[in-house]
Amino acid sequence: MESSRRKFIKQTAMGTMGTLIVPQLSFGKNIFNANETINVAVIGVRSRAKSLTQAIHKYEYVKIIYTCDVDDDVIDEHNIFLQKNIGYVPKVEKDFRKILDDKDVDAVFIATPEHWHAPMAIMALQAGKHVYVEKPCSHNPHENELLVAAQRKYKKIVQMGNQQRSAQSSALAVKEIKEGIIGNVYKGEAYYSANRGSIGTGKLVDVPKTLNWDLWQGPALREAFRDNVHPYNWHWFKSWGTGEIHNNGTHEIDICRWALGVDLPNKVTSFGGKYTFDDDWQFPDNQEVTYQYDDKLITWTGHSRGKIQPSQPGRGASIYGSKGVITLSRNNYKLFGLDGELIKTVDEKVKSETTNTVGGGGLDVTHIANFFNAIRLGEKLNAPIEDASISTMMCHLGNIAQDVGETINIDPKTGKIEGNKRAMKNWKRDYEKGWEPKL
Repeated sequence: MESSRRKFIKQTAMGTMGTLIVPQLSFGKNIFNANETINVAVIGVRSRAKSLTQAIHKYEYVKIIYTCDVDDDVIDEHNIFLQKNIGYVPKVEKDFRKILDDKDVDAVFIATPEHWHAPMAIMALQAGKHVYVEKPCSHNPHENELLVAAQRKYKKIVQMGNQQRSAQSSALAVKEIKEGIIGNVYKGEAYYSANRGSIGTGKLVDVPKTLNWDLWQGPALREAFRDNVHPYNWHWFKSWGTGEIHNNGTHEIDICRWALGVDLPNKVTSFGGKYTFDDDWQFPDNQEVTYQYDDKLITWTGHSRGKIQPSQPGRGASIYGSKGVITLSRNNYKLFGLDGELIKTVDEKVKSETTNTVGGGGLDVTHIANFFNAIRLGEKLNAPIEDASISTMMCHLGNIAQDVGETINIDPKTGKIEGNKRAMKNWKRDYEKGWEPKL
């Protein structure tokens, strides 16, 4: 029975081919006994947590013992969801630090606003927890470096939620690209489009009694509460979010980088701006970024407000080679000849959502299974933080190039910007006193 159970787990965690260019990591004593239960906490439970908790619940050897959020209304709504969908309600905490103090917690899932991702992940590592952190894994390049260093220091398993790395169809495409199915690959196109409306001009209002606004801000410098920030529009404010290139571009840029077999680029150029509503949105709502390598390039096209026309899927990646083209999404891979004729399609067995704010589906299940199998069975991670952080860094560099309005030259070994002090001022944020993450 134990042999059959392990076989089932391996088969369920599809996408082991997704580690083709990711180095094997050794976690040594962190490996659990196959009969042990992994106790987890989910922190930040408004939207992504819906899919995460359902995916976690698929595995009988894992128990959600805590959920955490700083908003009582969000907690109450999520508890109703949990009772209906997984059949029980875990213990609830508003302050995640109490969860980190609990030695019974083995791993945490972080689905908070982005300014919390790296600081919270680092604190969790310091508390001896394994970490599954949603993308992007950092709010700024400094945190990116710090998180990678923390994983190396504390030697726990850290996986980022770029779940397409666990797509069986994408892994097959990458394998076949390496074998030459479309010849010499030279370009990856990543894109996302939506019709996001205006977020308006925020009004200073009293903090809701249900919300711990101070803990919500955490490492960010303190600001007065406005009525157009929480619970979702923080994405478009630089104090807490990182814009569309991180919110969605992290996924597709990551897939292009994986398929082309590249890491950090030599040069980054960004064009675009805010062209639509007169509101508080602080990032480009339409943006074009180019990442230049020695003999390859990746482009990112972000249409936050205004769908790409003529009609295309809401998101995806296209890989160009000397003999053909491959398109990749969360649900399939398609191979085309140079004449544009479709040669074959490989579908995922279980579909995933692509453009809603929850983003649930089959890939969450397989990606989370890979995370648990790394803890229990020593399986290779599909998106270890050392690799996933490179895709996050590329998005940071795209934002920095946009901010300074010029091409920036990159040291591909470190990601540091060369010969541009103005651009390097964006490397690190200012932190609220007492909240700066440190090793």
